[in-house]
Amino acid sequence: MGKVLSEDAVRQFRGDGFCDPIRVLSVEQANAIRARLEAQETANGGPLKGSLRFKSHLLFKWQADLIRHPRILDAVEDLIGPDIMCWTTNWWIKPAHSPSFVSWHQDSHYWGLDTDRLVTVWVALSPATVESGCMRMIPGSHRGPDLPHRDTFHEHNMLTRGQEIAVDVDEDAAVDIEVGTGEAALFAFRIAHASHPNRSDDRRIALAIRYIPPDARQVAADWDSAALVRGRDPFGHFEHEPEPREDFDPIAVDFHRRAEEQQRRILYRGTDWEHHRT
Repeated sequence: MGKVLSEDAVRQFRGDGFCDPIRVLSVEQANAIRARLEAQETANGGPLKGSLRFKSHLLFKWQADLIRHPRILDAVEDLIGPDIMCWTTNWWIKPAHSPSFVSWHQDSHYWGLDTDRLVTVWVALSPATVESGCMRMIPGSHRGPDLPHRDTFHEHNMLTRGQEIAVDVDEDAAVDIEVGTGEAALFAFRIAHASHPNRSDDRRIALAIRYIPPDARQVAADWDSAALVRGRDPFGHFEHEPEPREDFDPIAVDFHRRAEEQQRRILYRGTDWEHHRT
């Protein structure tokens, strides 16, 4: 029995590449974080864009606290052990009745990370349902190789390059991963996943937190960074990120500028990065 995950849940994760969502926040706590997010959006003049969507745990103290939430880290520890680093965070926000979608893809194809133990914790701040465009996954696809992908840069595709798996995906095998407010879905690095547009009356809001063990390596660049959030790092493969003391802590903001730009270079490598950097 793990700290949070049962033996059955761990077994499901190993076999399917995901497990049933777990509660990590109360609905009230999730709503409070959503309020902080939406206050920032109001101050920013609209939804988070560009660099504010990536590694923003370096910008917002409340987000830095969330990636260090003990219940989240306990669940991750059940899967990868007691030494845990947060490689990045990404906001996935679909407006109500939006055409935005995510094509079938594997994260492992683009991130340059040499590890089989990356775990994404996808925290829902509003209900992720079939109607609102929840994630869909192909069970067991994380145990296969990286599949060929192609770039589309489709207008409504939320992925950086509009990337999609370039071979047929068996839609009949897909499982809808519905996640309630304050719950989190956990899934493996190589799992094939996608999501449909949001047809509901509310925004579908989620923060994806990407955790890695310290022995992971970045093989697509000479430098990368991560936040050590539990345990120790005996390897030193990633520069440790500062923990902000407040929103827009100057030291963390300066680090974010360098780290976020480097991450974009990794994600867009092989493309006209400057053209697609906004």
